Amino acid sequence: MAPSTSLTLLFFPFLLLTLSHAATFDVVNQCSYTVWAAWADLGNNGGGQQLNQGQTWTVTVNPGTAAARIWARTGCSFDANGNGHCQTGDCGKLACTSYGSPPNTLAEFALNQNAPPYYTNLDFIDISLVQGFNVPMDFRSTSASCSQDIQCTADVVGQCPSELKVSGGCDDPCTIFKTAQYCCPNGSSCEPTTYSKFFKNLCPKAYSYPKDDATSTFTCPGGTNYKVTFCP
Repeated sequence: MAPSTSLTLLFFPFLLLTLSHAATFDVVNQCSYTVWAAWADLGNNGGGQQLNQGQTWTVTVNPGTAAARIWARTGCSFDANGNGHCQTGDCGKLACTSYGSPPNTLAEFALNQNAPPYYTNLDFIDISLVQGFNVPMDFRSTSASCSQDIQCTADVVGQCPSELKVSGGCDDPCTIFKTAQYCCPNGSSCEPTTYSKFFKNLCPKAYSYPKDDATSTFTCPGGTNYKVTFCP
């Protein structure tokens, strides 16, 4: 017996999800220095890898993964058990299972997201400077089904306002000042600030503050693969 229309609609997002394939992210270090790449999501999944100049790390991420990110760490030192610290982007160990500490340039993504009737099986991607900036980044799709390329390659550290300057990067104002104006707590209607405009002017496609969705979120069909390049 064929399923009823209501049951088909009810399970349609689930079917889209199960038919989707894991996404691959090729993470490439083109910086003249070593970085320690990392990825993590809110489900305590993640990992990390030392990348010398020219090296690539391929990350496979399960379909349906939401609220995940990839970033570069700098100035790291780890012991034989993979425990240690980094100057920027630190998560406390080589293989991260939680987000890193600011400042860190972020490649953020949510895979195979569904909200019928508005969208089904879409990936959402962005570069975010909400946690500051440590390494220039290019985040692009590599599948024929989608053509997206987000960049933040300006000299943010060199032009960083003195009050945001920290060792190895340009920090975000929420971390520095810890006020609602800059941190935009849930339910607030915060506006752009002098600091967010600084980041936006240098990297127009990147998130400059938490409510910067309109100009900073991009989509691809679910099942797209991606490439994240440090110092493109």
